Amino acid sequence: MADGSSTQPPFVSATRLSRRFGPRLAVDDVSLEVTRGRIVALLGPNGAGKTTTMRMLAGLLRPDAGTIALDGMPVGDDTAPLRARVGLLTETPGLWDRLSIADNLLVHARLHGLAAPAAAVGRALARLGLAARAGDRAGTLSKGMKQKVALARALLHAPALVLLDEPTSGLDPEMARSVRDHVRDLRADGCAIVLASHNLDEVERLADTVVVINTRVVADGPPAGLRARARHGATAVVRFAAPFDALDALAERHPGGWLEHGGRQLRVPLGADAARMPALVRDLVALDAQVEGISVDQPALEDAYLALVRDTPEGA
Repeated sequence: MADGSSTQPPFVSATRLSRRFGPRLAVDDVSLEVTRGRIVALLGPNGAGKTTTMRMLAGLLRPDAGTIALDGMPVGDDTAPLRARVGLLTETPGLWDRLSIADNLLVHARLHGLAAPAAAVGRALARLGLAARAGDRAGTLSKGMKQKVALARALLHAPALVLLDEPTSGLDPEMARSVRDHVRDLRADGCAIVLASHNLDEVERLADTVVVINTRVVADGPPAGLRARARHGATAVVRFAAPFDALDALAERHPGGWLEHGGRQLRVPLGADAARMPALVRDLVALDAQVEGISVDQPALEDAYLALVRDTPEGA
């Protein structure tokens, strides 16, 4: 699974990853690639293997099968080089409540062996707008502020690959928007980003490529491509200046259409066939329809996601 960018080789490439926990197969034959300056989003139900996949990419879990390459170099038994170039934001921040924000970050900067840990902490605080709160104890922070501190911690060592597991879960709209803005900044800086989220609106706003996973990869592609794969596809919406009364004649070539609003609006399912729209317009003109306007109602990413997951049982 490529991330849709052909201008440069992938920064991280995972090939046929599998991982078991006892008898349970959590990840089965998952492959993905992420290029610098791109965001790949993992979608899937709870227990589908998203977090396990991210932990393997972070070097925290070893796959039972499959390989990971970083910047073209295979990652072997020693995952230290991988962890040194990867930043991981987990769903739970895991800060030390009695330490200040700055001290939380300083501990991690030293763990990464940074040459100038205090300077790295200062840059991270400034980037996330936390400098004025540096002395606050972590235990006094709101959930949103803790998430921002955790993001700053993940970026301390200037990672090239950033893994974000539910980065805005439970945040208020303003804080969630702030985190999304920082994610966009990371992409603009050339980071390769993997995002796991249940927030489909967020995924549609941020992701270049979406990977639907249910233990295995069910589908992948840009959000628009996945929407087009929804069971009913797009719908043409035709507005008339006067009531349209030739539906039966139109239905011979375009079955499934239905009239609304006293015959002044027509909805016709297009499916995945983009060529149906020009044919629909030609047939309406031939029927002397008084067309006021035509638009295309695309299925939501949610519709596509639910159809894909429902049609693919776990482990299939």
